[in-house]
Amino acid sequence: MAHTKEMEAVASSSIREDIISQFQAIVGKDNLILEEEGRHDYSHDKTEDYSFMPDVVVKPGNTQEVSALLKICNAHRLPTTPRGAGTGLSGGALPVKKGVVISIERFNKILHIDELNLQATVEPGVITEVFQNAVKEKGLFYPPDPASRGSCFLGGNLANNSGGPKAVKYGVTRDYVINMEVVLPSGEIIWTAANVLKNSTGYNLTQLMCGSEGTLGIITKIVFKLRGLPQKNVLMMIPFSTNEEACRAISAIFVAGSGR
Repeated sequence: MAHTKEMEAVASSSIREDIISQFQAIVGKDNLILEEEGRHDYSHDKTEDYSFMPDVVVKPGNTQEVSALLKICNAHRLPTTPRGAGTGLSGGALPVKKGVVISIERFNKILHIDELNLQATVEPGVITEVFQNAVKEKGLFYPPDPASRGSCFLGGNLANNSGGPKAVKYGVTRDYVINMEVVLPSGEIIWTAANVLKNSTGYNLTQLMCGSEGTLGIITKIVFKLRGLPQKNVLMMIPFSTNEEACRAISAIFVAGSGR
């Protein structure tokens, strides 16, 4: 019965059966979704009520598999949409041209936390809050905290250059990215920079990728810079009569604290 459903799904897809077979050979049968019910879960994100059904969903487990998939998609001109946790509100994970959804959900490892150099190397499918908690245990701090930090992926944070309430003081996601491994649409694997704070060996591809919403390539590894964990965390609620007064107060706070 299951075999019959799979055959029906392949038959209804606009992607040729031999290409589907190549996808399966790369990621394995368990990481290939053809049935309509399974594909529907990847047809939408949190962007209102939009839904676009992909022809197939593939879930690679390493950089080489992503590269192999993109080489096939590029050769056959197949529309391809990278997808993280699907928590975005900008439609970046919507497969508006159908085709292939490449989900990075299996890229969920924190590879290394370098306490000496205040850096961490992670995969893009790590949940933001999980990463924050992991570095906190070592006395370190990763400030960006989007509203969906308990479910969103770090790769999606990069794709959307996410911020959060701490952005005014600490900055947004791109301010904490040092380097990343990216698979280009051609299947070529590159590193965008080096694991140093100062790097001027060419164009700043790292910053170019931040906020590109998956249009330039698929991120497979990220090197973040970290900070020391703040010793105090105070939440205050202060009422203001106008927005202008609130803005002036924020500027005054920054000026008052700049010399300390």
